[in-house]
Amino acid sequence: MAHVTGSTGTLVLAGTPIGDVADAPPRLAAELSTADIVAAEDTRRLRRLTQALGIQTTGRVVSYFEGNETARTPELVEALAGGARVLLVTDAGMPSVSDPGYRLVAAAVEKDIKVTAVPGPSAVLTALALSGLPVDRFCFEGFLPRKAGERLGKLRDVADERRTMVFFEAPHRLDDTLAAMAEVFGADRRAAVCRELTKTYEEVKRGPLGELAVWAAEGVRGEITVVVEGATASGNEGLDAEELVRRVQVREEAGERRKEAISAVAADAGLPKREVFDAVVAAKNAARTAPAKGKD
Repeated sequence: MAHVTGSTGTLVLAGTPIGDVADAPPRLAAELSTADIVAAEDTRRLRRLTQALGIQTTGRVVSYFEGNETARTPELVEALAGGARVLLVTDAGMPSVSDPGYRLVAAAVEKDIKVTAVPGPSAVLTALALSGLPVDRFCFEGFLPRKAGERLGKLRDVADERRTMVFFEAPHRLDDTLAAMAEVFGADRRAAVCRELTKTYEEVKRGPLGELAVWAAEGVRGEITVVVEGATASGNEGLDAEELVRRVQVREEAGERRKEAISAVAADAGLPKREVFDAVVAAKNAARTAPAKGKD
């Protein structure tokens, strides 16, 4: 049944339901039924999906997940080059958005192979729409690092981000992540924790980060998407010298030269560079003249 012709084939990225199977896009069933190859993140979940849709795959089904995508990509590109129609699906949502797919898309593009998509549900956009936070400008940050120090570093990198931010997180790390966000962004920064979207126990918990961290400490289950309000210009008003120095230090630790870090912090806070520079110099002098611990 292969779509073999003298030309190259087509890679189809297909969105799958993030919860309710009734959300499956109409084209998904047709593509699953006719594709020459279906590459699935989890073949067992694929089988459950096709059963729910009342269809059968007629093409070859292969696994394509984080552990084998590097090795399997050349095989799929070869099939595409030979004229096959390859359908890529992940467990939920769109392939390549925090899921396998990017490597295959990049390899197909490099070979000038057509890539198209069957649009489908997105946890990112669904959570954003339900959050009650500004949606005119937003950014997707994916999963934060698992290690506490690296997680704090990443959050400090985006502490001054003005756009609404969307994160994915595992339920067993949610309390630590929200606590870290409250520490870096401020306990009063507004956020929304979206749990089990479109599923039976869907829940959207909205509130300040500090309150959400306390709530999550009791334990939260399910698929989690966190939406956090961006920094506002008014949030920089009245920044004390200690906070200005901290922001400069964060940028320096990230590799910026002190001069550039001072300029960036001043611009973001709407302050003269001299004011930030003076705060940094004062902190440096204070550290130099402070008595050593344990000394009179």
